[in-house]
Amino acid sequence: MKFLDQAKIYVKSGDGGDGVVAFRREKYIEFGGPDGGNGGRGGDIIFEAVDNLNTLIDFRYTQHFRARKGGNGAGSDRTGAAAETVVIKVPIGTQIFDEDRETMLGDLDVAGKRLLLCRGGDGGRGNAHYKTSTNRAPRRADKGWPGEERWVWLRLKLIADVGLVGLPNAGKSTFLSTVSAARPKIADYPFTTLHPQLGVVRLSVTEEFVIADIPGLIEGAHEGSGLGDRFLGHVERCAVLLHLIDGTAEDVVESWRTIRHELSEYGGGLADKPEIIVLNKIDALMPEEIEERRTALEQACGHDVMCMSSVAHLNVDTVLRRLQDFVTRDRAEKAEQEKGEIPAT
Repeated sequence: MKFLDQAKIYVKSGDGGDGVVAFRREKYIEFGGPDGGNGGRGGDIIFEAVDNLNTLIDFRYTQHFRARKGGNGAGSDRTGAAAETVVIKVPIGTQIFDEDRETMLGDLDVAGKRLLLCRGGDGGRGNAHYKTSTNRAPRRADKGWPGEERWVWLRLKLIADVGLVGLPNAGKSTFLSTVSAARPKIADYPFTTLHPQLGVVRLSVTEEFVIADIPGLIEGAHEGSGLGDRFLGHVERCAVLLHLIDGTAEDVVESWRTIRHELSEYGGGLADKPEIIVLNKIDALMPEEIEERRTALEQACGHDVMCMSSVAHLNVDTVLRRLQDFVTRDRAEKAEQEKGEIPAT
């Protein structure tokens, strides 16, 4: 299945049904009077987040969604049938933007969350509605109100606890395949990963978290170099960033600075997120080289640097435990915030 994280679609809610002019005509009833019913309500357009989708690829082939018009009124004071609601199912983490791509209309970040985007038009009034003591035979009926229509952009930001960042060939996909059941493409050339990958890490029965692996960044990614930086949107919701640095690179400090610069240029609060820096591929280095490069990184970034090798499974468990501690703390803080937002009854 192909991955797609952006799509532009057209949505239109249903028009309201028309009211009608009708009069009661029955044998032995001398003054029947008006009995034209109102029109039915047009169908709504609702977006719903579901947990069995992880791509917007369906919207590449179906880009127009229209709800039906409400039924027209009828004699005997019968109201037209309301049209069915059109429910558009999207992956969890989908954001809906207006056509300008800047105004956010909704963020469906929880399974089951719904957003009423276009409300169906109201039905028109039938002539029975306009009956008064002075106007006993009105011949007025209204058309139904038109529905709403608009073009919107859908943008998917994957829901993950940990975001993997780094230069191409830093060993991100190898790490993901080592610690989870995910099987991303792995090769000895850059940009092997062309779209985000998710993996679930289970440390115990009660401890697990989700890792998001995105395509590698290079210098100038915020200007469009390489695959650009738009995939960074998938790690905006993460609790912590795992920054992998290729230990065999010529200048590990410059590698770290390149990614930090791209995170700052992207914005979205990524540069302020907690970051765990890991010197990867230490199985290919001598002990003195490992110490030298780790010391240089610690002096540059100002905090501890971990070392590991995904291939040789060196220190991988230690890194995972550190990540789990960050994730657990973040979840506890969010739970406290949600408690504080619930008003006392």
